[in-house]
Amino acid sequence: MTARLFQLVILLILLPLLQSRPHASQSTNIYLPLQITTLSVADFGATGDGLHYDTRAIQSTIDACPTTSCRVSFPPGTYLTATIHLKSNVILDIQEGATLLGGTKIRDYPKEFDRWYVVLAENATDVGITGGGVVDGQGLKFVQRFNEVKNVMVSWNQTGACLGDECRPRLVGFIGCRNVRVWNIRLRDPAYWCLHIVRCHNTSIFDVSIFGDFNTPNNDGMDIEDSNNTVITRCHIDTGDDAICPKTYNTPLHNLTATNCWIRTKSSAIKFGSASSFDFKNLVFDNITIVDSHRGLALQIRDGGNVSNITFSNINITTRYYDPSWWGRAEPIYVTTCPRDSNAKEGSISDLLFINITATSENGVFLSGSKGGLLSNLRFINMNLTYRRWTKYTGGLVDYRPGCQGLVNHSAAGIIMEHLEGLEVENVSMRWSDNKKEQWDNPLDFRPSTVNNISFFNFHSGLYKE
Repeated sequence: MTARLFQLVILLILLPLLQSRPHASQSTNIYLPLQITTLSVADFGATGDGLHYDTRAIQSTIDACPTTSCRVSFPPGTYLTATIHLKSNVILDIQEGATLLGGTKIRDYPKEFDRWYVVLAENATDVGITGGGVVDGQGLKFVQRFNEVKNVMVSWNQTGACLGDECRPRLVGFIGCRNVRVWNIRLRDPAYWCLHIVRCHNTSIFDVSIFGDFNTPNNDGMDIEDSNNTVITRCHIDTGDDAICPKTYNTPLHNLTATNCWIRTKSSAIKFGSASSFDFKNLVFDNITIVDSHRGLALQIRDGGNVSNITFSNINITTRYYDPSWWGRAEPIYVTTCPRDSNAKEGSISDLLFINITATSENGVFLSGSKGGLLSNLRFINMNLTYRRWTKYTGGLVDYRPGCQGLVNHSAAGIIMEHLEGLEVENVSMRWSDNKKEQWDNPLDFRPSTVNNISFFNFHSGLYKE
């Protein structure tokens, strides 16, 4: 007996009983079990040999899904594809042992640069990716010249579709969607940004592993753009560029929570901006491990947006120097608001809480507001900061990039402060290596003319022997 026939029989049995009840006419609702259709791409002609394009078969499977919940299943194999387009109520189920392989030719992608994705969903509801398999962007095939410092990448800017040296396809994108779920999936080797969430509402990202080549620029892990109500948890991100990156281009970004993640990057582990034209509010980052990264927790506000009500808690950080061609100077915490250029507005940052933070770093904390974009009401509570050098890169630089003053010579300090109104420091321990070659200058570096209302309670700074 089929499931649908079984449901019909049950309904016929229950209906007379419900009708016999004296007040059951309009107040009774009958909910049948949710039907989930599963379609296999193999049944629509996909070969999964990694040599022949399976785009048509995959897209035909998606298009054949009914308007109710549908899973598009990929059995073990390698499925070479151009851009595929998801629709509402469709979940890609890329099974363990299956790889969805993005094409490396410009003809594999739409004409519009902002639609260059291997997997793309636009204006869809109840949509996502899962299954335990892999989505692979073949990013190494976009390397023009390999370099241990920073790879030189292919750029498709000759097409006129985009400008500059970042004209490469992203891996997975959700644009203008609601109820997005990405879970139990591996996203690997993007040529450009990996997972891009744009103007979406109610997004859940969990148990996702992201791996990008460590020497490749612009292969961000997650870019959350103009989106609200986003939850990220139990994710592992190992990539060259920024790992979790909230951005605002066209609308504010509210209510993002990231927990229980592990991150390594040659850039910033958590980075607000630098696209920051609109506000960021109510973001929480908790129980995160950051290792061997160029920056730990970074706010890079350059375009006039304001940041408020942000919490960083229970975070372990290790930051180190890499080549200065990468933004960053090993800062465990980096909070800045300088305008991108002379035409940009100055945004403000207020009500930041850093609590239960442990960091071992080659450089100190950098807190730099601007004349029209003050930092205000920052709190450092229960923090252990250890400063020592272990790489051979030159120190003594402050990094304002992008824009602003660029790289500026400045001696190392435990906390550098500029244009700040209100900092509360409580139960903070700052330890310094006693290696005389490292030439640490002082724990606190600021000018009273631009920094006001600082309070210290149980603050300790001292040397330690390695």
